[in-house]
Amino acid sequence: MAEPKYIFCTGGVVSSVGKGLTVAAIGRILKARGLKVAIQKLDPYLNVDPGTMSPYQHGEVFVTSDGAETDLDLGHYERFVDEEVSRLSNVTAGQVYSTVIEKERKGDYLGGTIQVVPHITSEIKRCIKLLARNTKADVVIVEVGGTVGDIEGLPFLEAIRQIRTELKRKDTLYVHVTFLPHIGATGELKTKPTQHSVRELRGIGIQPQVIIARTDYPVNDEIINKIALFCDVDEDAVIPLETADDIYAVPLMIEETGLGNYILNRLKLDTKKPELTEWHSIVEQSRSASDKLRIGIVGKYVELHDAYMSVKESIVHASIHQNQDVEIVWIHSGELEKGKGLDELKSLDGIVVPGGFGYRGIEGKIVAAKYARENKVPYLGLCLGMQVMCIEFARNVLNLDDANSAEFDEGTHHPVINLMLEQRAITDMGGTMRLGEYPCHLLPNSKAKKAYDTEVVHERHRHRFEFNNEYREQFEEKGMCFSGLSPDEILVEISELTDHPFMLGSQFHPEFLSRPNRPHSLFSAFIKASIENRSEQQTHTEQVTFENISSD
Repeated sequence: MAEPKYIFCTGGVVSSVGKGLTVAAIGRILKARGLKVAIQKLDPYLNVDPGTMSPYQHGEVFVTSDGAETDLDLGHYERFVDEEVSRLSNVTAGQVYSTVIEKERKGDYLGGTIQVVPHITSEIKRCIKLLARNTKADVVIVEVGGTVGDIEGLPFLEAIRQIRTELKRKDTLYVHVTFLPHIGATGELKTKPTQHSVRELRGIGIQPQVIIARTDYPVNDEIINKIALFCDVDEDAVIPLETADDIYAVPLMIEETGLGNYILNRLKLDTKKPELTEWHSIVEQSRSASDKLRIGIVGKYVELHDAYMSVKESIVHASIHQNQDVEIVWIHSGELEKGKGLDELKSLDGIVVPGGFGYRGIEGKIVAAKYARENKVPYLGLCLGMQVMCIEFARNVLNLDDANSAEFDEGTHHPVINLMLEQRAITDMGGTMRLGEYPCHLLPNSKAKKAYDTEVVHERHRHRFEFNNEYREQFEEKGMCFSGLSPDEILVEISELTDHPFMLGSQFHPEFLSRPNRPHSLFSAFIKASIENRSEQQTHTEQVTFENISSD
């Protein structure tokens, strides 16, 4: 197998500059040329993975099909490149140091002194090359998390510097994503922070060949020439990237700058012309959508939208393909349980309750599920969202007043949601849940079967608790249909109400499989039901108005 080409992407000036989206967009334009692309995120934090981290610290945890809890940027990679990533695509400092220390304890280093260089850097390089071998990619894009200048990122920068040296300075390309601050008083964009960031990189032996300058304002030729001069890069390799109105427009914006062809020339790649027709269609469809749909996401981290990144994007995907503009209404479940925010629920065309952990805000999510059930508002529950749907049903339909999940109330007399049997002896928190892809068999004539139009689906999981089968018969007698089951029929994967236009919950996370060019079936069915609900509400309002006018 020929050695792949490597693109290493670093970030400068500030964090949250859009490096992950930029990497995903570069992957998209290279794949559009027929190249096989693999993408990897190097995270300098010492956690082994983000699975035990608070969403306030890290945002969403993206789960891969092979059961890894990873950085949310991997969700962008999958959505843009439309290729599954794996646990090899996210490498943390915690993983690297753990591996090196484990080898030292076993004597693998033959009594040598263990150092950051060469041992830590060698392990980082091994992880990068392992992804290349396993994917047989033509181009491996490696994003280094954090910002140049962070002390914890130095071993990762040294590792990618060494790879360029080992490849005799060929087959590699360094891309630096930086930020141009705007001074309001003078109306100027300033390049000095970018210059300092590049100087920091050059000080450790890395000279970027491409600089992507993120900005909220137009960039003129003078700014481009200045960056090129002071950072020692070609003028056509300084890529201004303004904040986009639609994240899916970013690959098209980058392609228009000529960066795709520049990368091909620098890496000496001979490919076909880019095929981005489908991508153009997605963006045009998104921008031309007229009808506004109001979809509520009810959660306890709604002030931090990154905590529900894949959920939000899945709603957008499904809406685009039904020619709908969508307004996401963020509703804090903690406020709902205080009796606040009920008016917001009444304004919604559909309600989504996403996954989560911990008791805070749970009663508010139950309020949302009750409102959706009683008022026939389309409801989609994801993981915990399915569980609170079942708790609400048990309390208010089965009259099991203290019904709850054993996660929230160990002493409840009716644990309709209980800890999985195989989880009961587990004490460690990290990486021990039911994780990754599992099959689900669908019940004929169910809403789930109609949505998927197939008999078996494979979906990604991240949970410890499940529906308690001791209550299955009681639920079914009152109208709950368990329309998706594990192959052995022990684990409830999907529950839905038979007498409701669309009230469905899944124990798995369908949001991880949705793509802008291929919306997930459950989200598509939910959005369709929400459109129908809005239409019915509008018709009812018009009828009431007409009747009032007639009576006057």
